[in-house]
Amino acid sequence: MKTRVVSALLITLVILAAASLTGKLDAMEPFSRQELVQSWDDLGRELEGIFGRWRDYFVPTASREDRALISMMLRNREKLGLSTDQVKKLEQLRSEFQKDSIRRDADLRVAEMDLTSLLDAQPVDMPKIEAKIREIEKLRADARIARIRAMERGKEQLTADQRKKLQDLLAEPRLTRLLPQVDR
Repeated sequence: MKTRVVSALLITLVILAAASLTGKLDAMEPFSRQELVQSWDDLGRELEGIFGRWRDYFVPTASREDRALISMMLRNREKLGLSTDQVKKLEQLRSEFQKDSIRRDADLRVAEMDLTSLLDAQPVDMPKIEAKIREIEKLRADARIARIRAMERGKEQLTADQRKKLQDLLAEPRLTRLLPQVDR
């Protein structure tokens, strides 16, 4: 299944790249080596972004802050013994975080586009580039802090006994937590 998805994605990207180059050739304008290199660089950046998001989604991470802790709590509400009020509050926290995360991601993508424009300018304005990179890194840091803050707010909704159960769940292998529990 994974191989098919990757193969389909690569084939699609090759077709898109070929279509892009064909469009250049159809215009009957000769293009320079620099334009070709720039096109490949652009394609490389796009692929890096696509595969980065794909990797973030499919590849399990070991980092504690990268866990979808609130979603995990909600998936395991029976094991944790969550009350209706706790579930409601956790769902609200998750929804607020997701909305905020979408906004932050959009701001980051716009800032990355601005940086690309600054890098394409000749001559390159280093003070502007430096300021833009610092802005991008601040956006990333703010997103990490917001994620940790949301997880801590989620944990605050649990009782001491539920926190202990949560720690036990976190100690289990990741795949076990994701699969539905079956009676043995």
